[in-house]
Amino acid sequence: MISFGITDFGLFLMAVLLLNATPGPDTAYIVGRSLAQGRRAGLLSALGITAGCCIHATLSAFGLTALLAASATAFMAVKLAGGAYLVYLGLKMLFSKKQAASASRPQPDLRSHKTIFVQALITNVLNPKVILFFLSFFPQFVQHDSPHKIAAFLLLGAVFSVVTLCWNSGTAMLAGTLSRHAGSNPHVKHWLERSVGAAFVALGMKLALSRN
Repeated sequence: MISFGITDFGLFLMAVLLLNATPGPDTAYIVGRSLAQGRRAGLLSALGITAGCCIHATLSAFGLTALLAASATAFMAVKLAGGAYLVYLGLKMLFSKKQAASASRPQPDLRSHKTIFVQALITNVLNPKVILFFLSFFPQFVQHDSPHKIAAFLLLGAVFSVVTLCWNSGTAMLAGTLSRHAGSNPHVKHWLERSVGAAFVALGMKLALSRN
């Protein structure tokens, strides 16, 4: 790590773990898919979130997120798009649950594996909080005079992505297990999924309306 100009790597790992332990849009999406379709859907969601982190890490390494954050118009566009997308997912979840509740035989909100992965990726990529995190957090662990800054950023991004994948996979497995136990009681699963949908709407509105 030192040869790449990376410093305080242990502190970096601790900070990444703490960040992943803080619930947010990514966690909400993983839990929502796990509850609706089980562990496999949750793990696919975790992979989509990780793919988004890889994109952020690559952009950070080559300075594109710095350009985005420097442009108030571009940043606001991403911010509004991310918030709107989360609200859309939440409303869709609530609407589908309402339809299922009024039907004689409730149908689960099933989505294809590709759709689950892509939606998870978009949820992460369009989150401006993640953009600013990569932009402000990573440079603290790279020496300013390092001749291998790009390699250092990419290496830290890879570590971040692996830790995130492991954490989110555990979240998916736990939520999927909860969904399996709740499957025998459709009312419990119904309200769990509605709660996640409401959380999506709240997170999206907070994201779009926040000032930073």
